[in-house]
Amino acid sequence: MPSQRPDDCTRLDVRVSRFSTIYVRANTYSVHSRLIGETARVLVYAERLEIYYAQRRIDPFPRLRGKGRHRIQSRHIIDWLVRKPGAFAQYRYRDDLFPTTRFRIAYDALCARHTTLEASRQYLQILELAAHESETRVDAILERLLGTDEVLSAEKIEALLSSAAAVTP
Repeated sequence: MPSQRPDDCTRLDVRVSRFSTIYVRANTYSVHSRLIGETARVLVYAERLEIYYAQRRIDPFPRLRGKGRHRIQSRHIIDWLVRKPGAFAQYRYRDDLFPTTRFRIAYDALCARHTTLEASRQYLQILELAAHESETRVDAILERLLGTDEVLSAEKIEALLSSAAAVTP
């Protein structure tokens, strides 16, 4: 018998790409955009990954099986994408940035009403509100707005979020 218990995880040091992603065991994961260009430590367990930066645990992820898969979370990259709304239309992992079907319907409605750039700008502002305020509350507001003839906009959603926050203790 070995004198020590073998590690139940593998430690990897990975560099965060300019797209706010890391590549671990042939799969792509997003991390917060403030880590772009930095090196993070990843502990790879059988069922999960734990990402550390500056000796602090940043994010746990369920481990992806297979190769070429990806897990992109909008809250990680929204700050980066809001500054570059033109990149959204061609973003490789764009489909991962629709947390619910209503978000996708909202984007399609914005595309029908605006140019691609303006629709992307509006949608990314809505996604930013979801990331910083509450995805559930934004989704509920989208459900309400999409069922009416009201004009969908980030400003309208922000106003409804503010008025709901004022009413909620």
